[in-house]
Amino acid sequence: MSANPTILIPARYKSSRYPGKPLADIAGTPLVIRVCKIAEQVLGKAAIAVATDDVRIQSVVEDAGYTAIMTPDTCLTGTDRLYHASLQLDSDIIINIQGDEPLVHPDDIRKIITAKLEHPNEVVCGMAKIGADEDPHSVNLPKVITNEKNELIYMSRLAIPGHKEANNKPNFYMKQVSIYGFNKSELKAFENMGRKSKIEHHEDIEILRFFELGIPIKMVEVFHKSHAVDVPGDVEVVCKLLQSNDT
Repeated sequence: MSANPTILIPARYKSSRYPGKPLADIAGTPLVIRVCKIAEQVLGKAAIAVATDDVRIQSVVEDAGYTAIMTPDTCLTGTDRLYHASLQLDSDIIINIQGDEPLVHPDDIRKIITAKLEHPNEVVCGMAKIGADEDPHSVNLPKVITNEKNELIYMSRLAIPGHKEANNKPNFYMKQVSIYGFNKSELKAFENMGRKSKIEHHEDIEILRFFELGIPIKMVEVFHKSHAVDVPGDVEVVCKLLQSNDT
């Protein structure tokens, strides 16, 4: 088993909020390919694969010269999909970049890779301070609290940590950033549960399945701002951000 990491990018066609999202045109490039190109800057094309359940995505990925791994269409989450794809890889270290993050920064990916190699038996997950233009009470932003070793205490869609008195309100909140580092045994334990865990189901945050399994989670702060494509309206936003980054 190789200790060299592989970047896996899950890409599902049947998104409930945006069907066909991985193939959305982002300034002339399919969304999933734009993410692949960012990953390529970090590890090179040979160490990247897209995990998908749809032949349309497979075709676009392979036509662009990247590897596509077909996975079942019954996967409960993107992490379950990673497990199935990982069975076809020699590497024991799997780095997950979400297929809807066309602005993810290569340096943040490198930071997660370094942390996973330093902590091979802990799940590694990115986090960042919630910006002044973001609402910590938004349920679309999973909030993170850690101990002083940056080990996950809990993650919630509520604004945590809470406070009783106004003068005890946190100065800032931390949010999850969807770049992860796993080993194969962690992914196997995740998949072998065979269902969403109780808190994972309530919060709709899949990383919490590891939390409930007792697998330690190391949170790593990253610093570059991104913007996911969740709904069709995000395409225009991302294209404008790309244009401003190029000027």
